[in-house]
Amino acid sequence: MFEGQPKGLWALALANTGERFGYYTMIAVFALFLRANFGLEPGTAGAIYSTFLGLVYFLPLIGGMMADKFGFGKMVTLGIIIMFVGYLLLSIPLGGDTVAFIAMLAALLFISFGTGLFKGNLQVMVGDLYNEEKYAAKRDSGFSLFYMAINIGALFAPTTAVKIKEYAETALGYSGNDAYHFSFAVACISLVVSIAIYYAFRYTFRHVEGQKDAKKDVATEEVAELSPKETKDRIVALCLVFAVVIFFWMAFHQNGLTLTYFADEFVNPLAQGAQSMCFDVFNLVAVIFIVYATFSLFQSKKGSTKGISALIIAAACAFLYWQYTRIAPEGIAISAPIFQQFNPFYVVALTPVSMAIFGALAAKGKEPSAPRKIAYGMLVAGIAYFVMVFASQGLLTPDEQKAAGEGGKIFASGNWLILTYLILTFGELLLSPMGISFVSKVAPPKYKGMMMGGWFVATAIGNFLVSVGGFLWGGLPLTAVWAVFITLCLISALFMFIIMKRLEKVC
Repeated sequence: MFEGQPKGLWALALANTGERFGYYTMIAVFALFLRANFGLEPGTAGAIYSTFLGLVYFLPLIGGMMADKFGFGKMVTLGIIIMFVGYLLLSIPLGGDTVAFIAMLAALLFISFGTGLFKGNLQVMVGDLYNEEKYAAKRDSGFSLFYMAINIGALFAPTTAVKIKEYAETALGYSGNDAYHFSFAVACISLVVSIAIYYAFRYTFRHVEGQKDAKKDVATEEVAELSPKETKDRIVALCLVFAVVIFFWMAFHQNGLTLTYFADEFVNPLAQGAQSMCFDVFNLVAVIFIVYATFSLFQSKKGSTKGISALIIAAACAFLYWQYTRIAPEGIAISAPIFQQFNPFYVVALTPVSMAIFGALAAKGKEPSAPRKIAYGMLVAGIAYFVMVFASQGLLTPDEQKAAGEGGKIFASGNWLILTYLILTFGELLLSPMGISFVSKVAPPKYKGMMMGGWFVATAIGNFLVSVGGFLWGGLPLTAVWAVFITLCLISALFMFIIMKRLEKVC
């Protein structure tokens, strides 16, 4: 699984892991911060949240164009610096007045523009590592590993956000609203770590930084192999894919909005028994160790490696049993943001499973194409919201739940959300890393930065549309809210299958 990958992959993946850890720590509590600190209604908070997400994913188009002209490495470094300024501004407690609101918006602009320079261009560099013939067959698996590394950072983010906020409230005496800023400050530290990793291991990927003089000759040589028709066909195919994935991201990124609202307002705030173990991130890490050690146990050819793997499995199982014996009879209180740890946990834990399945299919010549995987991802996302329909049976509307008071509220089990995140993650693993790999492979060489930016523009539009969930949240039955996302995912999947031959032709 890890063998045969270019060395630069690990350096770029770890640099991105640091940046994503800070970003997801902020995102875990941001929607709740908007409502608590500024007293915003769900729809208004959702509009700000989705606009920010939209800018984060739209601005890589501008960043890609700038990188095509000035080089990818320069834009990555500049992006980290600009992001740092934004997170620093957001981490300062300024209260909830107009000045604080303006400062918050300015911070979001810095963060989104910096991310636009950093995110897409780093991924173009990852893709260019596989332009060498000896690495070409590893492109899809490389992006799966890169995506896994991103989610290692995201896995610890919700717990970090909650614990830092609680520490600021209990140990330092800050108010609930001011305590959020300590969660945001974590991103500043993570960016320092990210840039340190980038420059410490720069020698492993310097050749793909795309400095202007160095890339001109390479680009000219590759572009000469594409006719104007081939270039047009590739761009059209990419744009069709971009149009479809808009609706996946609209549905998927409800994890920070309506799914978080559901966790906050409708999930039983007390976890008991074995379920409570799911909310300790170290238990999740132990499960990850078991998964990876199991793969190592069966795949390794060395007896010593097999022995180490067996010891790791035994130690992780012993740790989980010890944790089980320490479960508090009265249960533990859980907060809404903590549910966001399940998606990155599933990504990290299931990546080797996904790679093993597709590797076995590839060996038999039956691996689905990247466009086909994307279509399957859309179907799976629709199934996830069918689960939420079942979870919402018998529940009040959000407005009714709010008016019911403590004695009249009806709660659902947190297991529904845990299952929903599992299914959404299956869809994400089919769509996101494969989509990025598809773009890096199909994009005409002289438009690589722009086309990778186009992928993020599609994500941006989807994120702008996330706010639809916020505006639906209130008087409508919950089943009607989830039905919107089911319908959009199924229609998008159908469209993908209709145009599949055209997409597979350019692969």
